Amino acid sequence: QVQLAESGGGLVQFGGSLRLSCAASGRFFSINVMAWYRQAPGKQRELVATVNSGGSTNYADAVKGRFNISRDNAKNTMSLQMNSLKPEDTAVYYCYAVVTLSEYAPTSFQYWGQGTQVTVSS
Repeated sequence: QVQLAESGGGLVQFGGSLRLSCAASGRFFSINVMAWYRQAPGKQRELVATVNSGGSTNYADAVKGRFNISRDNAKNTMSLQMNSLKPEDTAVYYCYAVVTLSEYAPTSFQYWGQGTQVTVSS
């Protein structure tokens, strides 16, 4: 019912920048929280940043001051601007959303994108 599609990953040098995008499609009433997670090889998936429908944001300490999360509610999209990238930012980045499918049934569901690889070379 809901699909999340990420784009924008790739290979970048230390100190470079990348912009990730996530587009939600399908049939739903509203998107509540959206977030980016990442998972490096051999490590658990970790939260990178969140943004709610009102635009309030939160960041993991490791990316504060370097990453900026934003969303366009009208277009059902979310972006992550990543600056001053470090090799430790190398991971698969996943788009995540909490979605209410119907205004008549307020239950929310969680959805994940397929992930996009970000590799930062030293």
